[in-house]
Amino acid sequence: MGPALWRHRAWIACTLDWQGRRRAVMTGRRWTELFFHDEAVALAAGHRPCAYCRRSDWLRWRAAWARAHGAAKAPEMDAMLHAARAVPGARRLRRDAAGAADLPDGTFVDVDGPALVHGGALRPWRPGGYAPPRLLPRGRVAVLTNPVTRAVIAAGYRPVVALPGA
Repeated sequence: MGPALWRHRAWIACTLDWQGRRRAVMTGRRWTELFFHDEAVALAAGHRPCAYCRRSDWLRWRAAWARAHGAAKAPEMDAMLHAARAVPGARRLRRDAAGAADLPDGTFVDVDGPALVHGGALRPWRPGGYAPPRLLPRGRVAVLTNPVTRAVIAAGYRPVVALPGA
């Protein structure tokens, strides 16, 4: 089966530039650094804002979390997020389905590939960033952003999205 996965439940999204600090990455620590195009992609992968280097985002996240799920500390959030994102005993993340029109902006879906729901449209994601908007499909779609995170977004958290020209 290989080495154990996801020993650490705190999947956090940090800023790339904070107070001029520099350090080597991928040095065998207890975590693996991942780099995302923007916060919407990180949230779709099951991460949350870092309470240390992204304090203002963390406070917005925590307030929206409280509206969606009740007040919680970071370890409680991490446990709930992990249960929502990981398929137990498998090496993959969960997916579910929902009505496309019911999804909040900032949610990722799989409609002929990953796409961001934004402004009542789909923004297909490609390695170079977001493609021009397409019509939001009718009916149910495969959703990549877990329901716990979607509830936080629906409760008012607005993820940072790197759209062209923004």
